[in-house]
Amino acid sequence: MSKAEDTLAKMNREAEERDAQRRAEQLKLPYLDLALLPIETDALAFIPEKEAVNAKIASIEIKGKDIVLAVFNSSDPETASQIKMLEGKGFKPKIFVVSLSSLKKAWDFYKFAVKSTAPLTGRVDIDNDRLKDLREKLVRLEDVRQAIASFDFRNYPTGQILEIVLAGALANRASDIHFEPGEKQTRLRYRIDGDLRDVMSDLDKSIYNHLISRIKLLANLKLNVGDKAQDGRITIGLGGKDIELRVAIAPSEYGEVIVMRVLDPEVINLSMAQLGFRADDLKIVETELKRPNGMILNTGPTGSGKTTTLYAFLKEKASPDSKIITIEDPIEYHLEGIEQTQVDPEADYTFANGLKSMMRQDPDIILIGEIRDKETAEIAIQASLTGHLVFSTVHANRASGAIPRLEDLGVKTTSIGPAMNLIIAQRLLKRLCVDCKKKAVISDEMKGKLEKFVSKLPARVNKEDYKNFDIYEPVGCEKCGGTGYKGRVGIYELLKITKEIEEILTTGGGEIQIDEFAKEKEGMVNMQEDGVLKVIQGLTTFDEVEKVTGPLEELGA
Repeated sequence: MSKAEDTLAKMNREAEERDAQRRAEQLKLPYLDLALLPIETDALAFIPEKEAVNAKIASIEIKGKDIVLAVFNSSDPETASQIKMLEGKGFKPKIFVVSLSSLKKAWDFYKFAVKSTAPLTGRVDIDNDRLKDLREKLVRLEDVRQAIASFDFRNYPTGQILEIVLAGALANRASDIHFEPGEKQTRLRYRIDGDLRDVMSDLDKSIYNHLISRIKLLANLKLNVGDKAQDGRITIGLGGKDIELRVAIAPSEYGEVIVMRVLDPEVINLSMAQLGFRADDLKIVETELKRPNGMILNTGPTGSGKTTTLYAFLKEKASPDSKIITIEDPIEYHLEGIEQTQVDPEADYTFANGLKSMMRQDPDIILIGEIRDKETAEIAIQASLTGHLVFSTVHANRASGAIPRLEDLGVKTTSIGPAMNLIIAQRLLKRLCVDCKKKAVISDEMKGKLEKFVSKLPARVNKEDYKNFDIYEPVGCEKCGGTGYKGRVGIYELLKITKEIEEILTTGGGEIQIDEFAKEKEGMVNMQEDGVLKVIQGLTTFDEVEKVTGPLEELGA
């Protein structure tokens, strides 16, 4: 096509879109340009191709009984008949006026549509064979970059590039997917083992605009809103299991930023031992879980694994003769046999109001996603004092820090001790790749420090487990993406609230006094000490322990 012909075609297309906009105004319906939107082939196949062409209509998205229709003229008898037929089946059509060119673009995608007319709503289903093929091809971030860079989005559905992004994230064990638009191009990053890693920084803006629309459609978000934050969820169907994506979209200087949290149900299938608890800590946790009432608090920053730990506790306690209710913000994973509720500010269902409602339902065990305010804290404390076992989280740097945090919220010190059973602080460290880690050479001085460290461990820790040790360092291989690390392991600090700790509280003792007593008299092992023990076990490195807990004071560094 010559430059003149190209210019003429562009002018005709623009005129056609202006005409569609005028018709939309006359019909009092919203207008869409399908050149800027992805085409959902599963939805497209819901109306047979021949009928769609005759009626000048295309179904571009289906969610439950909500169906999005692109039409040339809603008043046309053939079109009206299709709309009425869908309404007769219980669907609620949302109609957009489009140009004929837009419809032709949509109809071109019938060649990719499955023949089944069963709609898939709010989800991406990836065929097992296709997923296996993609994951084998996308084992490195560079493989993902190349697959996206070479994608022909003009001739293939946008859903296929989204599949590449998702399969790449799963193949590389990403917990989050980040799209960050710049002035001319978009950056794509995965969070892997807690660190953000670049996939590509030159994602074409036109591809990204298609992806935004596709993701919004799947997450049930508003297509025409780009200046406000929106949150939603998408389900990825992988044969026998579903993976949830928690989608957060927010406006930025150069477009909308997207972050998708990957919620793999396999994450919460860990036992408490698999979480990384030492044998002596695990014994304490198991003892406290057997109590019929009281509170177990978990502390740590966002992304430190608190939810995974508390879910493991819930699964341990779940039984036919116990009623367990949760209030979360949001629900991250769905647990069998447990009543889960989600905070909804618009409906005035806050943590505090939800708790009040829960107490009328006679629960045995309650999980509160986070204690954020005085009212929630006081109701939670009262629940633990009146025969309920309560699990929750607060933001604090260490276990003893949860106590002044509750006091800052307005909880009486005299109530905290009797209500509290156990406070846990935790962090996540990157785990050394078992396929490529190698023994590190350690100096006699460091070896002496480690031996002295082990000898001073409290009596409850089995020192024999740590006497003969080797220290390892990362190398990097294809299986770990060249980082030397693969997966993460928890480090923990357990503060058991005893009568003596209660007495310290009631006499005005603070964090320092509580820590000193817990360490000297109760045998508490702090997070940094637990991290050093994980190094001695060959699970992680000193660099990781320092990165997460600070300078290695426990080794005199």
